[in-house]
Amino acid sequence: MLLKILKHIYSIYALIVFVAIMLLIFPFAFIASFFGRIKGGNMVMRLCMLWADLWFPLIFIWHSKKYEVPHDKSKAYIFVTNHISYIDAAIIPKAYRQPIRPLGKIETSKVPVFGFIYKNAIVTVDRSSAEHRANSVRVLKSLIKKGISVLVFPEGTFNMTTKPLKEFYDGAFRVAIETQTPIKPVLFLDAYKRMPYESLFLMTPGQSRIVYLDEIPVSGYSLNDISMLKEKVYNIMEEKLVEYDAAWRKGSI
Repeated sequence: MLLKILKHIYSIYALIVFVAIMLLIFPFAFIASFFGRIKGGNMVMRLCMLWADLWFPLIFIWHSKKYEVPHDKSKAYIFVTNHISYIDAAIIPKAYRQPIRPLGKIETSKVPVFGFIYKNAIVTVDRSSAEHRANSVRVLKSLIKKGISVLVFPEGTFNMTTKPLKEFYDGAFRVAIETQTPIKPVLFLDAYKRMPYESLFLMTPGQSRIVYLDEIPVSGYSLNDISMLKEKVYNIMEEKLVEYDAAWRKGSI
């Protein structure tokens, strides 16, 4: 019982600090929004990196990155990452230090203040609308052509199972093949420990491991091979999540 109370107190502190930093960077994000989708979006993403660099040390969460192979930040990739926690959104600007746009749910853009920063830093998608999904794909392709990487959570929503991953959607793999952009899996290993999806008020301080896996080329793949490519990436990520003992299971917090 005492531990739960302490988690609640810590979570409230973390959320207060989160909002305080957000309010500090909001005027700069507002100004950046006038510089357009590319330049302005890059500026907002850099502000989000500053936000993360301030917030995580203040709430006693430290990140470590492991690169299984050297990573070329000058290249555009389609990054794919496992999705297990609300804190994933805050880990993104710590994990990726290059021009990038995540794909995110349009609903979050409706949150006051935060939603404004969110929609200027990412590509929004309304999964209930085929037209909106198609437009989001067009935007992703245009960003890749400009040398900007994109990030997709291929599971779509939180993995609420005890398996390392839930089933993947096709979108990231279709775009990868159509644009001939390599896929780069990146694992968030401790997000569930730091903030389990069951509640915003069960946060804990501690480590947050990020692992960059080797890129997966898509040359030679056609749209008929989407399922094959998706399965290949899934199997690689699943194996590595088990190898690194990722905290996706309930009861691990």
